[in-house]
Amino acid sequence: MPQHPAALRLPHGLDQDAWDRAARQLLVKMLAEFAYEEIIRPEPEGPDGYRLAVAPDLTLRFRARRGAYGHWRIDPASLTPATDPFHFLARAHDGVLGLAGDTTGHLIRELTATLTADVRLAADALSAADLADLGYAELEGHQTGHPWLVANKGRLGFSAVDAERWAPEARTPRRLPWIAVHRDRAVYRGVRALAEPDRLYAQELGPATRGRFEAILRAQGREPADHLLLPVHPWQWDETIVPLFAADLARGAIVPLEADDDVRLPQQSVRTFLNAGRPDRHTVKLPLSVLNTLVWRGLPTERTLAAPAVTSWVHALRDDDPFLRDDCRVILLGEVASVAVPHPVYDALPQVPYQYRELLGCIWREPLGPRLDHGERARTLAALLHTDPSGRALTAELVERSGLPPTVWLRHLFAALLPPLLHFLYRYGIVFSPHGENAVVVFDTDDVPVRLAIKDFVDDINVSAEPLPEHAGMPEEVRAVLLTEDPSFLTQFIHAGLFVGVFRYLAPLCEEQLGVPEDDFWALVREEIRRHHRRFPGLKNRFETFDLLTPRIERLCLNRNRLHLDGYRDRPDRPHAAVHGTVPNPLHGP
Repeated sequence: MPQHPAALRLPHGLDQDAWDRAARQLLVKMLAEFAYEEIIRPEPEGPDGYRLAVAPDLTLRFRARRGAYGHWRIDPASLTPATDPFHFLARAHDGVLGLAGDTTGHLIRELTATLTADVRLAADALSAADLADLGYAELEGHQTGHPWLVANKGRLGFSAVDAERWAPEARTPRRLPWIAVHRDRAVYRGVRALAEPDRLYAQELGPATRGRFEAILRAQGREPADHLLLPVHPWQWDETIVPLFAADLARGAIVPLEADDDVRLPQQSVRTFLNAGRPDRHTVKLPLSVLNTLVWRGLPTERTLAAPAVTSWVHALRDDDPFLRDDCRVILLGEVASVAVPHPVYDALPQVPYQYRELLGCIWREPLGPRLDHGERARTLAALLHTDPSGRALTAELVERSGLPPTVWLRHLFAALLPPLLHFLYRYGIVFSPHGENAVVVFDTDDVPVRLAIKDFVDDINVSAEPLPEHAGMPEEVRAVLLTEDPSFLTQFIHAGLFVGVFRYLAPLCEEQLGVPEDDFWALVREEIRRHHRRFPGLKNRFETFDLLTPRIERLCLNRNRLHLDGYRDRPDRPHAAVHGTVPNPLHGP
């Protein structure tokens, strides 16, 4: 008898009304962010009114407020005529936007995937009150993605079924399979406490699980001690490891095992998993060969191996500095162990696309939960930008729960976030990338911000290219992998990651929902920076070297990179944000 195919299913929540609502929101975001980066240049038309001539038969009109850094806040209800991102692209791609045909084609696909994810999120969106009650891991599945990048959930490579299984908005805890890799093909690194892989495995795998893994290896005539163990993403196994490591699989250098007993939830980065069943166990970061938010989401071999050394160095800076250790009590979620499996051919060819040199490995990161004090709870900084279906912001809910006046709550927020970031910059000439997912706000029992947790070191720490005495103790392994930047540009990581990437959106939200004028918001940020300057007068020359208060800063552009600089082409190195002109710095003032 012929077999009938399984019933076909629509993505969750997908219907005409939901699609139209999400499409309109995405078009408004597209116009606002493209205007910010001067990809488009809307012309003034009456009080707060603007027009954009797209084509002879299409002129868009809308009302917008301008904000700090040249931000555009468009009133969605004012946009006419009714259209969507795809009609806009079809009319604007080779004229107003100046896109190549291949870029337009890939962009449409990425925008479609983003919109489908937006529809899913909207289908069962929670109120701000319910979101405020969620734990750190659960809240991740309700976030809407990068506020600045328009195609922020493209995940090129994922099918519809893949998204249903592995996207964070699916909110489905899943077990991860493990593999064993012979030590002649894999390399392990760990901090001192995890210098030997058995110490890591003793924490991550129960005796029964390890026994099962060893039994599989022995049944194949292999010695468990000759192998390193690591989890793999099932998508990566099917799409990348089996096709590209087939020779290693054939000779038994890579052996599939079983899934462990823990259930994990993907974070917004898609490739990083929090342990939902055992929150005391490490977070795992796995390579995933999908293109998402500008880059392929793999793990470069060199950086994977250097991650524990970077962690040890940064932890030592914190532990030896009373201000960071005792006053700020900053939490540094270290990447404490790693396994890298270089590809036998690709890794020796630096000229091939970088996606082929970051295919297989794992990084274990310290879990957040055990580092919180009793009663503390944590939320990513990105969560503060979230608004529920009624338009209420999570920030407004937290301020109300705290019982504090909004300006006082904001002072607490800035006092939690800025001092450790500023001290690392001024004292040590290093910056993290404190964007919405890397920066985690820790709150007390009253939902008042009290301190900062930060993650993603080896990928996102940058160091001053101007030598500083504090760099003398930097291990060579760390020096070799961390990117260096001129001091005048190093400040951009705080500007772009925190001020432009988060506060640019938070400030107007606070004005609308908390009654804090935007100028007052930025005055509070500026005062926190100046307060830090007053506390450390001996670093005055560093405040001038790493000047955050200049009249203007360079405009970093993320969407422009995709549209005009790198597009979707393969390249041997990871792309970086484009620079286009300058914008006024709201922190330059009295």
